[in-house]
Amino acid sequence: MIKVTEREIFDILSGKISGVINRTVLKAFAQKGIDITTEQWTVLSCLWEKDKIIQQVICDLTQKDKPSVTRLIDNLEKKDLVKRIPDPADRRNNHIHLTLRGAALKKKTTEVVHDIVNHALEGISDEELSGAKDVLLRIMHNLREY
Repeated sequence: MIKVTEREIFDILSGKISGVINRTVLKAFAQKGIDITTEQWTVLSCLWEKDKIIQQVICDLTQKDKPSVTRLIDNLEKKDLVKRIPDPADRRNNHIHLTLRGAALKKKTTEVVHDIVNHALEGISDEELSGAKDVLLRIMHNLREY
């Protein structure tokens, strides 16, 4: 078993890599005139994959709690990127729909994110990337069982 140093544990638990990625994406969005946060982008990404889903599905896909997703949807609605449509069968639920403006952001943001990911993965072989992915998936699986 590999010994992990306290510093490495701190870096993992503090989300250092995630923080760097978020700041890089946010900076790139700003440079391209895209007025959304990385968290808002994760919600939009869910809707680009499958539009008109209920908020709970977005919570499940993003691994965020309901109050956080509510706040994100509120802010996306203020920017006219999504809209809530009440579920006629269950008034407790709203279906979250992309607006035309929200749908139009997909191409521009996807290009920015792909450029960043490609830059981040420079010098990493397919085998290294596959191994890292396997390790991260096993960590997630182990933590779900904890």
